[in-house]
Amino acid sequence: MKKSILLFLKGIVSVAAVLVFVIAISGCQKEEGVMEKAGKKVDKALEKTGEKVKEGAEKTGDAVKKGAEKVEEKVKK
Repeated sequence: MKKSILLFLKGIVSVAAVLVFVIAISGCQKEEGVMEKAGKKVDKALEKTGEKVKEGAEKTGDAVKKGAEKVEEKVKK
């Protein structure tokens, strides 16, 4: 019986130590600074710009392809 109580207490102490460690680590995180927030905004803007450029390039490619097909048709005639 004494052994089971000691094992139980060791388990509780271990769990308590882990909880203290987790709480201490989570308290160390800092809030985002001005530069981090600005960097995230720049990243989002670049992503949006990249998407627009990709869309424009695809449309241009389609237009060039259609133009080349029309030229090919006229050359064949």
